[in-house]
Amino acid sequence: MTVVAFDFDGTLSDSEMTVLLGDRIDVADEMAAITERAMNDEIGYAESLRERAALLEGLPEDDAQAAYDRVELREGAADLIEALSAAGVTTAILTGGFERGVETALSAEGVAVDHVVANRLPIERGELTGDVEGPLIEGTKDDALEALADDVGVDLEETIAVGDGANDLPMLEVAGLAVGFDPKPAVEPSCAVVVTSMGELHDVLVEEDVLEA
Repeated sequence: MTVVAFDFDGTLSDSEMTVLLGDRIDVADEMAAITERAMNDEIGYAESLRERAALLEGLPEDDAQAAYDRVELREGAADLIEALSAAGVTTAILTGGFERGVETALSAEGVAVDHVVANRLPIERGELTGDVEGPLIEGTKDDALEALADDVGVDLEETIAVGDGANDLPMLEVAGLAVGFDPKPAVEPSCAVVVTSMGELHDVLVEEDVLEA
């Protein structure tokens, strides 16, 4: 049995949730600048996430859902998830992004993964509070991957991690196979394999005997 753990924003999806949310309240440019600094490992991920969440304070819940409705899976991602599931591979999304965005995008394509570990944006009186909560703010993706492997009953050496940004480094560094999806320059040295499309990732998984050709 194998576990394949994906990052979401920038990997399974080419959407950036915080930027889409920021579009609804005219702070998208500020969001994008903070995100870029974090993905290049220039500031800590927890700090960047809290800064971005704070910019969203007061965003109506309906506007937030409208932003989540624009989150889309990357071309070929749904097919790959389905192929992995059909092959009996445990699939997971480990993301500092937000549960509702992930769930909305998966539902739109009619696919599901076995595990989603993500953060949340609290809502009070119909508006975002400007806070953020969840397991992947201070917690890191290596711990999440290790816990998942334990739950499934596989060794870390049997896991595959796929990501692109600095906050993916912890899981990439402990996984049995680290796959960079068009990774940032600070991330690429930690990747055993680099791909730029879901088709290329499918081919890698065939080469690793995770999927059949």
